[in-house]
Amino acid sequence: MLWAMGTEVQQRRAKLWGLLGDLPERHRPISARTLRVEEREGYRLETLALDLNGLEEVPAYLVKPLGRDGNLPTVLFNHAHWGQYDVGKEELLSGRPGYAEPLVQKPAWGKALTDAGYAAMCIDHWCFGQRCAVGAGGAMYPITRPEQGNPELETFKRMLWDGRVMWGMMVYDSVRALDYLCSRPDVDAGRIGTLGMSMGSTMAWWLSALDERVKVCVDIGCLTDIHTFRRQAGPLGHGIFYFVPGLLKHFTTAQINALIAPRPHLAVAGNLDPLTPPEGLDAIDGELRRVYGTLGAGEAWKLVREDVPHMETPRMRAEALVWLKRWL
Repeated sequence: MLWAMGTEVQQRRAKLWGLLGDLPERHRPISARTLRVEEREGYRLETLALDLNGLEEVPAYLVKPLGRDGNLPTVLFNHAHWGQYDVGKEELLSGRPGYAEPLVQKPAWGKALTDAGYAAMCIDHWCFGQRCAVGAGGAMYPITRPEQGNPELETFKRMLWDGRVMWGMMVYDSVRALDYLCSRPDVDAGRIGTLGMSMGSTMAWWLSALDERVKVCVDIGCLTDIHTFRRQAGPLGHGIFYFVPGLLKHFTTAQINALIAPRPHLAVAGNLDPLTPPEGLDAIDGELRRVYGTLGAGEAWKLVREDVPHMETPRMRAEALVWLKRWL
């Protein structure tokens, strides 16, 4: 019976992968260039250029606590969207204006995680950070006029012609970032977690659902029950990255997140957030309580809700750090 359950999970995971369009070769070699190493307040910062997909270099930051040697528990941090295409991986070091209460902005997540003893890495995703510049996207997907429109929309259209799904390409880069982390001698490959807010939250639960190497998932503010959201608000509230062709024919949000079980998963959400309707949160929570309970892992799923809009609060930050300490 356990084998059958495991086989079904792998089949569902393969089905989810299959919705992400034509992706680069899964096991192509990865190369990395270290551009700069510097010490900040309490942590070491590596600025990297990674060849993850064969189409364009992926800029990345990796931070490690000073004075900590050996294999470190590591968090793959996923940056948010917020329409701020120039920010990207900088969120790890500097926070992001607009989505958090002022008390949460200091320290930014890179400092908070290294102070707690973790290494952390964040990459620029397609169209964000350094990948938002004119000419970014390599020869196949150059961003030609970011100042005159939406670079994300331009790239989405170009990829669609080639049978590629932008979200699939973003998830692919995250999976390859995991490959890179697992190759580093200073990373404990058995203790890798992922977290993020908003678009970063969505990446956290998609990545955790698809890749069992993620041992702990923390998603902040974007556990959207897509079917409920579609009924109540229509599809326009989310960025175009959120749209995967055919997804709703095969999966609910709860069914995607069920692929994470029984690994620990913390979700924090605002009851006043239009991107996460309370009715949808109720549905996801009920289904994941059932799934985790069936697997004897009831304590490994937790949903924390506050009466706030789309933002990160001090309580959410505290819950996330406690969860990582407990499980990672």
